[in-house]
Amino acid sequence: MLPKFTKAFRGAEEDLEKAPRVNNGSETNSNEQYDTASDNAVPGESFEYGNSTYAKIQRFAGKFNIEQRGVERVPDSERNDDSFLNIGSMWLAANMVVSSFAIGVLGKSAFDMGFLDAILVCLFFNLLGVMTVCFFSCFGPAFGLRQMVLSRFWFGWWAVKFIAVLNVIACVGWSAANAIVGAQLLNAVNGDVPGFAGILIITFCTLFITFAGYKFVHAYEYWSWIPTCIVFFIVLGMFAHSGDFVNIPMGVGKSEMGSCLSFGSTVYGFATGWTSYAADYTVYQPKTQSRRLVFFSAWLGLIVPLIFTQFLGIAVMSATDIGDGVHNKYMEGFQASSNGGLLAAVLDPLGGFGKFCLVVLALSIIANNCPNIYSVSLTLQVLGRVTQRVPRFIWTFLASCVSLAIAIPGYSHFEVVLENFMNLIAYWLAIYSGIAIADHFIFRRGFAGYRPEDYDKADKLPVGIAASVAFAFGVAGVVVGMSQSWWTGPIAKHASGGDVGFELGFAFASTTYCVFRPIEIRYFGR
Repeated sequence: MLPKFTKAFRGAEEDLEKAPRVNNGSETNSNEQYDTASDNAVPGESFEYGNSTYAKIQRFAGKFNIEQRGVERVPDSERNDDSFLNIGSMWLAANMVVSSFAIGVLGKSAFDMGFLDAILVCLFFNLLGVMTVCFFSCFGPAFGLRQMVLSRFWFGWWAVKFIAVLNVIACVGWSAANAIVGAQLLNAVNGDVPGFAGILIITFCTLFITFAGYKFVHAYEYWSWIPTCIVFFIVLGMFAHSGDFVNIPMGVGKSEMGSCLSFGSTVYGFATGWTSYAADYTVYQPKTQSRRLVFFSAWLGLIVPLIFTQFLGIAVMSATDIGDGVHNKYMEGFQASSNGGLLAAVLDPLGGFGKFCLVVLALSIIANNCPNIYSVSLTLQVLGRVTQRVPRFIWTFLASCVSLAIAIPGYSHFEVVLENFMNLIAYWLAIYSGIAIADHFIFRRGFAGYRPEDYDKADKLPVGIAASVAFAFGVAGVVVGMSQSWWTGPIAKHASGGDVGFELGFAFASTTYCVFRPIEIRYFGR
């Protein structure tokens, strides 16, 4: 597939010799010849310059207001999205979804926790997980660069390609897991709707929105959370009225500690999952935006839906613990169709309207999948010159196809996939965050320490040795602290099987980076 694209867009290279462009494949900066802006930003009109196949496709896309820009820096003149509501609503819609509800359900179904302890774990690990998403959201307005492009300032030109691969896996994996949740709900509404059909519906609706780009994604997220929020309140009201809540007592001892740590890792993995593409959704915000307000807008948009939906999932799942000898529609529903069946049991007294509510919840998955599919296209463009010359919207289509291929066979093993996947996300993002935060605060001393115009100059970026070594040490920390069905590290064993992989990964990576980065600077000067 890729060689065909390379051949098709080869003519674009000749056209771009006369237009502003980004050199994504050599260590010399060609923008110095062609860009008139000293900040190395690329004007939007340059994507349509020339008569190559690439330019023709971009011009055709422009007629339909499809976003043409990829990872190139956004000029100040084009950063006109000054709405803080766009930031908050983006994350509000993306997390006010059944996938978040499903994380709460795992508290009992996967970790056998009580009500209060599950609530406390959910609260504190969410508060911890969202911090990096809010922090990196502040980089978009400051520099006009996408998150994976910003990562070059911490990992260097070459090492960031490995980070990009991890992010591609995360984006596609998230999309597949979310589509499965939506398909479960549709199956709960109508048992004749097979899992693959529900996955197809979710995937193609997501593709339709993300294909158009940044503005359309924000416009959709701005409103889509409202019907979903209403349905969740209906679920809350129906469940409270039923009187079926069971206050499952808190566990005690070492096994309880292990469950809390492992469930916490899963919760953290979901909350922090947006970290690696946070700046993608503030990149069109003007540089004059208040960082505090950007941070607070993202924080409010994240924490409110996460806490609300996950607390609700914990509460509803408690009803499956009704005593023996009692007909338990919640357990039957959960066994029949997992989270979809559980919600169907709550809404069953509403009849047809209850089924309509389930359809709304199923379609809410689209809001959660939009950031994944939109950002994966940008991440793929970071991999090299060839991938950047493929327009963003084409990568969006291809990523959707891959997500579809993963979700359909994974439908019948969702709970195991979700638990393991959330933990793996927590591991690598904790390492990523440890390195980036250490570099930002200790070596660059804040935002003033960056030269954003160097984002595509390999010889001006860090070599990446310190970050690579730190990442390896972070992996070592994860290995000794992780607790999975296929491996339990020695430190995790001492924690009664509790998963402390992401905590150790962050600590090992940040500490090692602080040791090796000064050596790298002294030897290479950058």
